[in-house]
Amino acid sequence: PGIPAEVLPHVFERFSRGDHARSPSSSNAGLGLSIVQAIIEAHGGRISVTSEAGATEFDSTLPG
Repeated sequence: PGIPAEVLPHVFERFSRGDHARSPSSSNAGLGLSIVQAIIEAHGGRISVTSEAGATEFDSTLPG
């Protein structure tokens, strides 16, 4: 369904969970994308995200 515009700026924050409709008992801690970002940036790269209805795209670059 895509990531809502109001959530998009926060997707790389630790403990950020975009879908608040999910059950609180969900095993999703909201750490995955923040870990991915930290690893990519530790290697001198960057990551970004864009989203619209039905399509979310993550773009990452690493120095070559």
